[in-house]
Amino acid sequence: METSRTTPGTRPIRKLLVANRGEIAERVIRSARALDIATVAVHSDPDADALFVEAADEAVLLPGSSSAETYLRGELIVEAALATGADAIHPGYGFLSENADFARRCADAGLVFVGPPVAAIEAMGSKIAAKELMAKAGVPVLPGATIDDTTDVTAATLTGMAEGIGFPLLVKAAFGGGGRGMRIVRAAENVVEAVTSARREAASAFGNGTVFLERFVENPRHVEVQIFGDAHGTVVHLFERECSIQRRYQKIIEEAPSPAVDAALRKQLGDAAVAAGAAIGYTGAGTVEFVMAPNGEFFFLEVNTRLQVEHPVTEEITGLDLVALQLSVAEGAPLPVEATEAVITGHAVEARLYAEDPAADYLPGSGTLHRFRIPALPGVRVDTGVRDGSVVGTHYDPMLAKVIAHGRTRAEAVRKLARALAEAQIHGLVTNRDLLVAILREAEFAAGATDTGYLTRHEPAALIGVPGKEAVTVHALAAAVASQAERRARAEVQRVVPTGWRNVASAPQRAEYRLGDTDVDVTYRFTRQGLDAHVDGSPVDGLAVLDARPDRVDLRVNGIRRTVHVHQVGDTVHCDSVLGGTTFTERPRLPEPGTDAAPGSLLAPMPGTVVRVVAEQGQHVEAGAVIVVFEAMKMEHSVRAPVAGLVAELSVELGQTVESGEIVAVITEEEAG
Repeated sequence: METSRTTPGTRPIRKLLVANRGEIAERVIRSARALDIATVAVHSDPDADALFVEAADEAVLLPGSSSAETYLRGELIVEAALATGADAIHPGYGFLSENADFARRCADAGLVFVGPPVAAIEAMGSKIAAKELMAKAGVPVLPGATIDDTTDVTAATLTGMAEGIGFPLLVKAAFGGGGRGMRIVRAAENVVEAVTSARREAASAFGNGTVFLERFVENPRHVEVQIFGDAHGTVVHLFERECSIQRRYQKIIEEAPSPAVDAALRKQLGDAAVAAGAAIGYTGAGTVEFVMAPNGEFFFLEVNTRLQVEHPVTEEITGLDLVALQLSVAEGAPLPVEATEAVITGHAVEARLYAEDPAADYLPGSGTLHRFRIPALPGVRVDTGVRDGSVVGTHYDPMLAKVIAHGRTRAEAVRKLARALAEAQIHGLVTNRDLLVAILREAEFAAGATDTGYLTRHEPAALIGVPGKEAVTVHALAAAVASQAERRARAEVQRVVPTGWRNVASAPQRAEYRLGDTDVDVTYRFTRQGLDAHVDGSPVDGLAVLDARPDRVDLRVNGIRRTVHVHQVGDTVHCDSVLGGTTFTERPRLPEPGTDAAPGSLLAPMPGTVVRVVAEQGQHVEAGAVIVVFEAMKMEHSVRAPVAGLVAELSVELGQTVESGEIVAVITEEEAG
């Protein structure tokens, strides 16, 4: 969308500081550049070499690693804007994007805050006050109750509140989002623990432990409406988005329009959203979120006074650049006709690609991203802040990218997105890629029958499955042959002769791999007829290697020819083909004996900070009991006893920082008898 820079009565933005990081910072910089606006990035120490820093015209270091030291330091960000001569700040999403004090600080410094007025942020900053205001504006709301520092938090009081609202109910942080400080409670005896832990997590994530209890609509759809307002009193909606596929209350697949919304319901949702925006004098981009029951009845959840992560699907179906529109409105221009008369064209679906392990309760991952390649298919867009060699740390959200597909129909968009993700090469970190592909290809999703309970009904492990025997066989063979080709490429003489080749028959060569908890054994021997190979002792029929390189193997197995891309980093071998992606660990021929970890040792699954030590040394615990709780990537993670037994050792204390693989406790298993 083209936006005039010379509209009468506007204040053109000449230089924009982006107060965020990762893909959204890069995204904002991209639109600003197209509008000939100079850009400034701010970054922490770990982000010094990030893609968004390179994309900006200038960059300012915020010394430190954690969010609290860097991206949440409003005073440092304003100082950076003034020092670089910026006249506006775009907050992206997260961090300070919905912080009224930061918006006020920008205004006091003479800087344009690319977002809504301070009053609008304050009005929506408390979910409790927001509900009251929306009820007055005629927007449907759910019954609830507030718990803050003045509330009597005895068991009797909390239980009474809960019973007055009715079960199931939701405990939710009043000053934040992203699933933090959120719990579902289905019985009175669980209310106290849910409120206590939610308040603690909310205080840690948002600096305020206030929570509220709210009636929980079972298996609803999560539908939100994009609104836009200008400084001339116009508020419009840009249609709805379906955001029901969630894990841990965080969205992972979004689409626009919703497959459950027809023209009549779309008008009702749009009218309610516009009423919400008008009630607070909204300007800029905002999102009104609703929970929708199976019968189509909907209730107000909250207004996000910022750009949303999933804004690209709205852009794809409307043809609007929402960031450019934000900048235009911030300059004082009225909404253009393209926004006030927007229409829906086609369908768009977005998948959030995370560094996390769905099979391990979505445990976030960290480390070096050795390869990041998503095919450039027609109608597919990738918004990312990472590239080959990027380091994903533990201080920030583990989202790697958003992959968005647009098609003439929903089915076309879904198929495009599934194919792009399936062909992606993402090496070095465990991701949710396979889960995303499985959801996109699943029948219930294809039918549009999605709600927030989808991943409760469909266990991630069942959706993903395990690598098929054929995939393991083909990929293990390719890994072994590629390794052999790499050794030949390094050889100083007779490179055309396979390693281990003899004029007479000799013992076969061997490669041993580990795939999850399974050993994969490959034996092979080059003969005058070709390649004779066995995988786990079984002969491979119809085998022919048509081309073998260290990074690519073209082979025929059982009459079917496939190309396997092979990427080895240390002892890790990544294989990608039409059969999917497989990651092997190459086993050393002479492994080090023994291990430093005692039997029954509980290890930290990732780096983090201990926020609770639940058990005591010498205590008897049942299987599944929480031993230690630590915080990493803005979420709490529990280390539990795998078996019933005695806590023989407890190696950590409150506030301690632990590294991945560090022993936190040792459980001595009880003998049956």
